[in-house]
Amino acid sequence: MALETCGSCLSCLLIPLALWSIVVNILLYFPNGKASHAASYQLPNYVWYFEGICFSGVMILLLAVMLITLECSVFYRCCQSESCNKTYRSFISIVLALLGVAFSGYSCIIFTLGLIQGPFCNSSGGWDYIFKDTAGGYLTDYPAWSRCTEPANIVEWNTILLSILIALSGLQLIICFLKVAAELKRTLCGTYSVFVQVTNY
Repeated sequence: MALETCGSCLSCLLIPLALWSIVVNILLYFPNGKASHAASYQLPNYVWYFEGICFSGVMILLLAVMLITLECSVFYRCCQSESCNKTYRSFISIVLALLGVAFSGYSCIIFTLGLIQGPFCNSSGGWDYIFKDTAGGYLTDYPAWSRCTEPANIVEWNTILLSILIALSGLQLIICFLKVAAELKRTLCGTYSVFVQVTNY
C-alpha cells in the first residue's frame, strides 16, 4: 500500500535529480571554471557522450513530466470505462518508467566507466589517459594524481563530478524501478480492475 501511495511522489523526485544531472555534467566541460580546454577538445571522450545532459537529464525530465501528467486526475479518457482508462494510464506509466530505467542505467554505466578510465590530462608523456591501465586503482593512489599537470586539479574535478553523476543516475534508476513495481502492483493486485469490467444496464 505504501508503494502505491508513493507512486505519484516518485515521479516528482526525478525532476530535481534530472536538473542536477544537467548542471553537474555541464561543469565537466569547464575544469576549474575554464573553457579553454573544451574549446581545444582537451576533455575526456566520455564527456562528449552527453549522458548527463541528454539521457539522465533532458530525457528523464521529459519522462517525469509525462508521468506526472498521467497521474493527474484530469486526463483524457481513452475508453468509456473508468477502470479501462486507469489501466491504460498504468500501462503507459510502466513503459515510461522502463524507459527511465534504460536511460538512467546507461548513464550510470558510462559515468562509472569514465571514472575507472580516469581523466584526459597532460603529463610528462603528453596528453593521454595516463590512468587507463590502473582499472580505477588510481582513485586511492593520491600521490599519482600529481602526474596530471594540466588542467590543474583535473583528477579531483573529474572524480568528484563523476561520483555525483553516478549517485544521481543511480537514484534515478532506483526510483524508476520502484515506479515500475508500484504500477505493476496497482494493476495486478486489484487497485485497478483490469480483467473484469461491470456494466450496469
